[in-house]
Amino acid sequence: MSGDTFHHVRDYEYFEVPQFLGGEWPLPHLGPLHLTKFMVLQVVAALIVFWIGTGLARRVRGGQPVSGRWWNFWEMLAVYMRDNVVRPTIGEGHHGHDDHGHGHDEHGHDGHAHAAVEHAHPADKYLPFIWSCFFYVLICNLLGAIPWLGSATGEINVTGALAVTAFGATVFYGSKERSFGGFWKALCPTMDVPAVMKPLLIPMIWCIELLGLFIKHGVLAVRLFANIMAGHTVIAVFLGFIATFAVSNPLFYVVTPASIAAQIGVGMLELFVAFLQAYIFAFLATLFIGTAVHPH
Repeated sequence: MSGDTFHHVRDYEYFEVPQFLGGEWPLPHLGPLHLTKFMVLQVVAALIVFWIGTGLARRVRGGQPVSGRWWNFWEMLAVYMRDNVVRPTIGEGHHGHDDHGHGHDEHGHDGHAHAAVEHAHPADKYLPFIWSCFFYVLICNLLGAIPWLGSATGEINVTGALAVTAFGATVFYGSKERSFGGFWKALCPTMDVPAVMKPLLIPMIWCIELLGLFIKHGVLAVRLFANIMAGHTVIAVFLGFIATFAVSNPLFYVVTPASIAAQIGVGMLELFVAFLQAYIFAFLATLFIGTAVHPH
């Protein structure tokens, strides 16, 4: 086990804890299901997202402003994703009217908050899914910053499942907007080419677009997995330097502080990457949905 370079980022049927706490905390088996560390962390992440979401919803119900630094932080992230990702990326489509809610009401007051409650932007119907993606991936990433836990998003099977979910959402929303057959038909754009060339070009372009649809969602899984796993692997390597020079080596007193400083630097970078990768995943999912509902 000590020779496994990626031991620090693998999934196991136990939690590693300090030796004075037992070294390992095995997880129970639920019949044929063997619980693993990442399974438990995913459930924890889902519960945290549910708590944050319901807490925000309860506080904004009735148009009241959210108070408190904790809740303001999460509201800021939610509003940013709505106003800077979902609405501008998906747009208004064929609705053809502006529901941004700017301006003043008949009493001369700023009507932004009132209009935001009264009139929803056409793209807001996709917000529940995009918010869920963003906050779930973010919490999974941040759990990896806690000692002896880990990031479930550093496992390709987890990110693969998330990518499949995003693919399903793309097909679902595209089919809902254009019908199931219309969604798949719209993969091939309208081409102004001679009629004699269409029997050759249309099937070829359609197959290329279909392959691209699968590749784009596959990239979602690989990008998130690679970035999260890479950060934790680098931290594990720096820890390994300390262990390597710990046995009667005078360089130990040079390597140890250097490794600790490097871990702190990488850890700070990991916090940035946690937010960045959650944003990228949600942004790309939004982009794919926007392409599905407005292919042209």
